[in-house]
This record gives sequence, C-alpha cells and structure tokens, in this order.
Amino acid sequence: MSTTGIDEAKLEAFMGQAVTDMGAIISAPLMVIGEKLGLYRAMAGAGPLTAQEVAERSGAAERYVREWLGNQAAGGYVEYDPASDRYTLPDEHALALADEDSPFYILGVYDSIASLYADEDQILEAFRSGEGMGWHEHDARLFRGTERFFRPGYKAHLVAEWIPALDGVQEKLERGAKVADIGCGHGASTIIMAEAFPNSEFFGFDYHDASIKRAREAAEAAGVADRITFAVASAKDYPGEGYDLVTVFDCLHDMGDPAGASAHIRDTLADDGTWMIVEPFAGDAVQENLNPIGRVFYGASTVICTPASLDQEVGLALGAQAGEARLSEVIKEGGFSTVRRATETPFNLILEAKP
Repeated sequence: MSTTGIDEAKLEAFMGQAVTDMGAIISAPLMVIGEKLGLYRAMAGAGPLTAQEVAERSGAAERYVREWLGNQAAGGYVEYDPASDRYTLPDEHALALADEDSPFYILGVYDSIASLYADEDQILEAFRSGEGMGWHEHDARLFRGTERFFRPGYKAHLVAEWIPALDGVQEKLERGAKVADIGCGHGASTIIMAEAFPNSEFFGFDYHDASIKRAREAAEAAGVADRITFAVASAKDYPGEGYDLVTVFDCLHDMGDPAGASAHIRDTLADDGTWMIVEPFAGDAVQENLNPIGRVFYGASTVICTPASLDQEVGLALGAQAGEARLSEVIKEGGFSTVRRATETPFNLILEAKP
C-alpha cells in the first residue's frame, strides 16, 4: 500500500486509539480476576494501600497483585502515589467495581465478553454462512453475564422511574395485577417487580429451559416464589390471557419474528392493558449511534442479538440498535394502535404500547 498522500497526524491519532483499545482488551480478563478474587472489594473504602496490603486483604499472591495494580493504574481504574508506593480505589470507581448492588456496577458484563471468545468458531461460521446462532448455543457465561449486566439498571430504574412513567400501571400493580414478563432470562426483572408489588401475580416466560431453572432458584432465594410462576415458552406461544401488563426487557430485537410476538402479546393483553418494551438506547439513524454506547451495543448485536434472531423463524434481525421508529413499526404490525416513548436512560428506551 502506497504511503503517498497519507495524513501522518491522522495515522498517529488512529494508532493511539488502537493502542488504547488494545490495553482495554488485555485488561478485560484482569477485571474478571479482580472481581473473582475480591481485589476491588479489598480496596474499596480502604484508602491508600501497598500491593502487599491488597494481597493480604484479598488472599492473593503479592507478586501477581503488584502487576495487576500496575495495569489498573495505567488504565485509570486505580490511582497510584509514587511517593508512598500505594494504590487507591476512588470511592466513585468502587461504585462501579466493588459494589454489586450499585446501579453503576459494570463487572457483570465481562462474563458475557468472556463467553464470546469461547464461541469464536461458531460465530466465525455464522459470518461465513449467514446462518444464525441460537441464544442457547452460547457459552453459559453469556446467560449469567447478561443478567448481571442488566440487573443493576433494572434495580435502579424499573420501579422508581419506568413503571411510574406508564399510564395508570403503578396503581394497578399496587392493587393487584396480572403480569407477564416475556424473555425473562434468569428472572431479574420479574423478581424486582414481584418484590415491589406483593399484591400482583407474575408470570415469567423464556424459551431457554436452563434460564427458567435458574430464575426459579433466584425467586426462591428472594422469597417471592409464591407470587411468580416461571415457565418455558416463547414470545409467540406463552399461555394465559387478560394480562394487565406485559413486559419485554432488552430482547424484542433478539426475536426472529417480533411482529408475530407483538400479535400474540396483543391477543393475551387485557383490553385496557399495557405493553412495556425496554430496548437498548438507539437513534433511528446509524450516525446517531456512533458513540461509546452505540459501539458496545453494535458489538453485542453483531455476535449475540443478530445471530439469535437469524436462528429463529422469520429471522427479521432488527439488531440492538434498531431505534424507536423501526421498533414502533414492528409493534404496530402486531395490532397495537399507539406507541410512545415513556422515558429513557443513557442505556435504554422505554416504550409504552396500547391496544
């Protein structure tokens, strides 16, 4: 390739970005280690610590911890004071790295990222053939990581902001309503709602039997199994009718036939019922999504969401960055008359559909 006409400043800037990304990629397994060995928790709220002190507090070997801390300091995740040779995890960073109940906790997603390397051969073949790859075909860390990634946001926003943004739904739930949570996965969203609204009855459905098994265990542990029924079923054939609220969290775009799912949801919804659709935040045009959040969601869409849809009937493959306009079209194809944006976060669009 000729270097004639190459903008050296542009090349240098790009190489800087590429090296930054390289550092992020190599740091990903170190963040998994930091979580699993309790290194971040050992540093949280402790102030400046030597590598030896972090090792003692976590039970890990000092020589490994010392190198790990160098990586974390170089990435800006911890702070280093050369005068004292000590490292500090700022309180603000600890909310994202050391407190799993924090709405800012991010380490759960690294399970999902790790799973994709295990699935490399299948993903490569899907790229070559154009065929799909079912959700159930992925490494099991994807299922756990997805639940852990989304749960903090659901805990922070679902009951406090999203449900109140729907027309009349909170009052129904407080009195006692019938709710179906479609594509519930490990049941995080279902359990959060059941904890908040003890007078209501909840039904969680997912086609993945291993996830339903895990959801039942989680409901027992949370003490809400008496008001949740989890069952294996798809979005186009789940049982029941007269639901006051149907919810679909971050999975409409994964469905092969989202319009068909919309039609079934319409059929099972009470005449005055509401469908809440939570989807990854996206603008309607590609250029609106060319930002760090869009980069994450396009990445996940490429290797998880789009293959999952292509593996199913119809295989519409909306993608995780479909945008409100396209989502609304699909929802209305199923028989809903109105769709509106009820609220949003930097990571999610929350749509309300009415018959």
